[in-house]
Order: sequence, then structure tokens, then C-alpha cells
Amino acid sequence: MPLATIEWVGDLSGRARLIDQTLLPAELKYIECEDAETMWHAIKRLAVRGAPAIGIAGALGTVLGVRASKAATADEFVKDLKRVTDYLGSSRPTAVNLFWALDRMNATARRNALLPVAKIKQSLLDEALRIIEEDKAVCRDIGRHGATLIKDGFSILTHCNAGGLATADYGTALAVMFAAHEQGRRIRVYADETRPLLQGARLTTWELMQAGIDVTLICDNMAGFVMKQGKVNCVIVGADRIAANGDTANKIGTYSVAVLAKENGVPFYVAAPVSTFDLSLPSGDLIPIEERGSEEITEGFGKRLAPAGVKTYSPAFDVTPAKYITAIITEKGIIQKPDVKSVRQLIG
Repeated sequence: MPLATIEWVGDLSGRARLIDQTLLPAELKYIECEDAETMWHAIKRLAVRGAPAIGIAGALGTVLGVRASKAATADEFVKDLKRVTDYLGSSRPTAVNLFWALDRMNATARRNALLPVAKIKQSLLDEALRIIEEDKAVCRDIGRHGATLIKDGFSILTHCNAGGLATADYGTALAVMFAAHEQGRRIRVYADETRPLLQGARLTTWELMQAGIDVTLICDNMAGFVMKQGKVNCVIVGADRIAANGDTANKIGTYSVAVLAKENGVPFYVAAPVSTFDLSLPSGDLIPIEERGSEEITEGFGKRLAPAGVKTYSPAFDVTPAKYITAIITEKGIIQKPDVKSVRQLIG
């Protein structure tokens, strides 16, 4: 990934800089965030998206929100910090990486509570930058482990976008493809368009083409037919939250792809960092599912597509039961036939 999806520019008085993904691929434009409100809106309207990238955005947004705090004591500062992290956490409910990162920021402040407030603020920026560097390493490790599943000549189907644009560097699902490609394997990718916001069409195809990987765009409702024709060797997708039993929440439409893969005997892989696991939830039935505004369906990209006043239902994610998942690829290794036992054996 030659471009930084999200980064920090300068010292504590600096700013967060991120690609506005709502404009890709037609326009490459950056958003400069200097306060938590700007970051909240960037997360909410999907200018920054993808579970790991949202986590990074939450961490950087925390720094933006508390650096001007007038708190004189650590106790007062921790209260200010909690207000900021609660606010940022309200932007999107499903991607657990956001809450994982916000929890890390709160824990960092508590851990440094004996320091002057100015130094606690600096420790928060240091922690956010550490999260970015860790994510870069995690993405590379996911790619390395996942590439072992990809043979020369494989055709891979993916849904939504889980590439560098969804992380700090290399992606999760696409990291597997990038790594296999860099190791000299000839691969072909089918990218679902991913209605209603077309992340697959706009973002995944763009990333794969930039990397020189053979990619073919298909409509969401073509996935089953392409599998039936024998054109797909495996499916690889990302994740936004994974329950303790391996049930996985990802972009709406993923569940359908998993069922089709099972029916057609195609291995279905999920690629995600350990931070995407939520072991407090025994199953995917408890994962909160974000619902988006009706205009994303009825007025896609500013053009009316449906009659005014029509009722809509627009969940942003669905949950794929673990029984449909062949394996989960993480930075620690691969979880074959995920269930409570296999997940805990790897995650701990």
C-alpha cells in the first residue's frame, strides 16, 4: 500500500490526516482532523472505514479531543478522557477494534496517572502511534500466514474492502493476496461490488489494480454463479467483530457469500487481527449490528434510485456462523474449523 490511509502529522499540537474514502477512486483527497468532532464525522460517514483503521481513528481522535483539556489533576483529566472516548465510541457500534483502541487509550491514562497532565497527554499520542505501528506489523503477519493457503493459479473471491485502505498499511483479506502475489504466485481475484456503497467496486478493485493483481469486478448477485462455474478456489473476507465461538460479523452480504461457498464446496476464509475478537460475546447473536440511513439505498451517491417515501431496511453488517467458516487467519496463525476451543487455543 503506497499511500498512508491514516497518519499523525507533527507533535502533540499536530493533526490526524486521512484519505477521504468516500471520494475514491475518482478523487484522492485528504481530510485534516484537528478535533474529535471532525474525526467522529469521518468515522460515521465512512470517510475512514475498515475495523483496524477505525480503531486507529478512534485512538488519534482521542488525542485530538483531550489535548486541550484544562484539567489540573490526573483524576480530572481521566474524566475528560472518558467523555471523549464515549463520544467517539458512539460513531459506529459494530467494529470492535474501535472500542479496543479506546479502551487502550483509557488504560494508558490510568497507567500514567502519577505523571503531570501534560505528560499523560503525550503518553496518549505515543500509544496511538504505537497502535499504528503494531497494525502495520499485524497486517504483514496476516498476509504471511494466509499466503500459505494460496496456490499458484488460484482464483479468489472477496467481498467489501479489507485492504490497505481498511488498515494502517497492508490490509487483512487483501494482505493474503498481496503476500501471495509478492511471492510470485499467479492469482486472480473476483471482487463483489458490495452494495449499497460499493466498497468492493470503488476501493478493492483500485487497490488490487495498483498492486498489479488481476482483478475482475462482479455484481454481488453473481457470486454464487461464478462459484458454480468453478471459477473460484477460495473466498477471503475481512471482519469487524468475531465472537468467542468464531461467529463473524462483516459487511452486509458476507453471510450470503459464505452460504454459497459452502453449497459449492469452496473454502471460506476470514482474515482479521486478534484485536477483532470479542471473547466477551459467546456467539454472534450478541454482536450489535449498525443500521445505516435509508438514503444510502434510495439515493446512492446523490441520485434517486427508489420512489420517495419507500420503506427501507439497511443493516451495515451481517453475521456468518462459524460452521460456514473454513478457517480464520490471524497474525498469530490460522484457526482451522473455528469454535470456542480452537479460538481460545490461539487467542488465549
